[in-house]
Amino acid sequence: MSAVADRLFLKRRIINGLTLVLSGLAALFGLFWLVWILWTTFTKGVDAMSLQMFTEMTPPPGQDVGGLKNAIAGSLLISGLAVLLGAPVGVAAGTYLAEYVNHRKLGEVIRFVNDILLSAPSIVLGLFVYTLVVRTTGGFSGFAGAVALAFIVLPVVVRTTDEMLRLVPTQMREAALSLGIPQWKVTTQILYRAAAPGIVTGILLALARISGETAPLLFTAFNNQYWSMDLTGAVPNLPVTIFQFALSPFEYWNQLAWAGAFLITVFVLLVSLTARYFLLRKKMSHD
Repeated sequence: MSAVADRLFLKRRIINGLTLVLSGLAALFGLFWLVWILWTTFTKGVDAMSLQMFTEMTPPPGQDVGGLKNAIAGSLLISGLAVLLGAPVGVAAGTYLAEYVNHRKLGEVIRFVNDILLSAPSIVLGLFVYTLVVRTTGGFSGFAGAVALAFIVLPVVVRTTDEMLRLVPTQMREAALSLGIPQWKVTTQILYRAAAPGIVTGILLALARISGETAPLLFTAFNNQYWSMDLTGAVPNLPVTIFQFALSPFEYWNQLAWAGAFLITVFVLLVSLTARYFLLRKKMSHD
């Protein structure tokens, strides 16, 4: 029996060691490409960075003077409007899931549909909004782009709000309700305060996700070479500008494309770090 146990123990150690080696190699393989992409974006993007990139408009073809001011401002406008459209609906839907249909069949169905929307390709959402808004109104518009990005924001906020509210201890609800406080006051004044860091984190992660989306904007907001903050028409934006400049034969446009990619990378990093800060603050407050 001792010999059989020793062989079994040795076999398990060998399998465990092989699993650790293979998983480590897989992690290194993925990290290698990630570091390579980030390093290429950093080196080429930093070389193209200059003050005029933030103060000059996108240049016409063949001109070697210009920047990305209008594209940056347009991206901030569209992304901000998308968060304003998607986040409140997402928080309300997540609250409904967590507080009213948590253990019901309807809640399971809604969560399943939300997961499908969460994993839907962004180009499909862009085509949907193109059919729903662009073809109806007769032209590209910044509002259509914001609606397309809001469809990406929505499932992320729904998921995080639902999960954060379900993490709030049931005793807090029972104690408040036992005092005769209405359900809506319990939710808005107690549960939201307890889950606020997690909900804000979800909104920030959704913002980070939409900041570099190109496909939905190609079908909705399109692009504009000039300064235009009119949401009823085509609005300049950074992702589509990068897409167009990267495919162009002009070297200066290619440099601006790398600079724009670097800006989006830095923005996503800063937003992710901010979201991480809120999560750590929530964890420390609970500890």
